[in-house]
Amino acid sequence: MTEEKERQKGEEEETASGSGAPLTYREAGVDIEAGKKAVELISEEVCSTFRPEVISRLGGFGALFQARFSDMKDPVLVSSVDGVGTKVKVAQMLDRHDTIGIDLVAMCVDDVVTCGAEPLFLLDYLAMGRVDPEKVRQIVSGIARGCRRAGCSLVGGETAEHPGILDADEYDLAGFAVGVVDRDRIIDGSRILPGDVIVGLRSSGLHANGYSLVRKVFFELNDFDPHDRLRGLSATLGEELLTPTEIYAPGILRLVREVEVKGIAHITGGGIIENLPRILPPDVDAFVDVTTWHPPSIFGIIQRMGDLDEVEMYRTFNMGIGMAVVVGLESYRQALHILGLCNYHAVRIGEIREGTGGICLTC
Repeated sequence: MTEEKERQKGEEEETASGSGAPLTYREAGVDIEAGKKAVELISEEVCSTFRPEVISRLGGFGALFQARFSDMKDPVLVSSVDGVGTKVKVAQMLDRHDTIGIDLVAMCVDDVVTCGAEPLFLLDYLAMGRVDPEKVRQIVSGIARGCRRAGCSLVGGETAEHPGILDADEYDLAGFAVGVVDRDRIIDGSRILPGDVIVGLRSSGLHANGYSLVRKVFFELNDFDPHDRLRGLSATLGEELLTPTEIYAPGILRLVREVEVKGIAHITGGGIIENLPRILPPDVDAFVDVTTWHPPSIFGIIQRMGDLDEVEMYRTFNMGIGMAVVVGLESYRQALHILGLCNYHAVRIGEIREGTGGICLTC
């Protein structure tokens, strides 16, 4: 190497470090110590979700779950992965992060339970522009609350710092859930027949779907502030939008033990128009009477403020029904009773008729 090149290389190294000192990972935007602090803050919450089958400790490279399915003849694992979409932007606007984790759990376990499966464990992935240990604690505390509600273990997760991809205060969430069901008790909609009844379970609000449209309606087209109070809402706009997604798993699991359930649809993105047909055999239609329940006020406000038509509303949002269950005509009253005992508001919303695997909304 020539003398000039050696001098130039030395100048570049000094410039890179800023003062001649060695460059650190923290200077590149990743704070390992903050990550360690975050783990310390969440350890108690995470361990509080552990079922007896969890035999690993927090901090290992892999989570150990001892499968004990002695009461099943042919156990089948059921898995689901999901996130909470742009609802995280509302949490960031309000700097409130203690409920968004409940949404994550609900979106995952309520997919798993549609097969009749019991949720066993969940893992989360949290990507942040900058790791803030207190913010991590709030997010994970919500995940832990959701797992306790669902009866599943939060066995592991990953918190990753993504400087240059996410702004310092931004983050995104994803979850992965696993459940189990005995093969001969799998619920897949294949036994649905004309004459069966559709039971709808009331949603807690928007849940975690349609938030790109919601944010456009409220914060772009109408320039609201999340702290504003709108007529018809009992809380501020931001508080209403952060209402956690309902977790239906406990009630559904009791229901499938006591009643023959033929089909279960989780009403998420795409609304009842897209999700209910996913469980229908090709020779029947679902007829849903939208006058049998009253959607929460937030839906009407969104429709008026955004000038949205009825079809767009029903194919984007849950419109007040977060889960739909198909049972026989002779069983639906018992189903309503059981769900009521589990503190879910459930109503008969429609019926199954001969058809071609579609859905018809009536009023």
